[in-house]
Amino acid sequence: MKKLDAETYLSRFKMLVIVGIIVMIGGRIGYGIPITHAVVGMIFCIIIGLAGFALRDLLPLKIPAIGYIMLIALILTMPYLATADFLLKYLGQSKINFLGTCTPVLAYAGISIGLTVIKLAKSGWKLILVAFVVFLGTFLGSAIIAQFVLKLLGEI
Repeated sequence: MKKLDAETYLSRFKMLVIVGIIVMIGGRIGYGIPITHAVVGMIFCIIIGLAGFALRDLLPLKIPAIGYIMLIALILTMPYLATADFLLKYLGQSKINFLGTCTPVLAYAGISIGLTVIKLAKSGWKLILVAFVVFLGTFLGSAIIAQFVLKLLGEI
């Protein structure tokens, strides 16, 4: 169990606000959703995100924060709960397009990978070769499974 301190939660809050702003700008540019329509839904997303971080820190289970965040969102949007209609009103497709969340996540991943490529290159060519083989194997494995499933379903 981790210690809950205000400084950590303030930095997490700032991070969630920055990502929220990027998502809203991406929704405006990519999907034409006015930022004013998405603000309330994004506030709910930030609150759910902070609650997920708090649960991860409070509970002794070794589950990543995203697991708790998804669980909270799932429970709050179950059709038989009073919170479902209210939250879906502000988190619906016309308010926040969650495909737009891919932009900041992929940007962060790209920056993170870019910063580690130099360290990776210093580790030696054998490590790069292993990484290439793993990526190739994952790609080919996914392609084979997709081929099998699509043939099974009669799509190809």
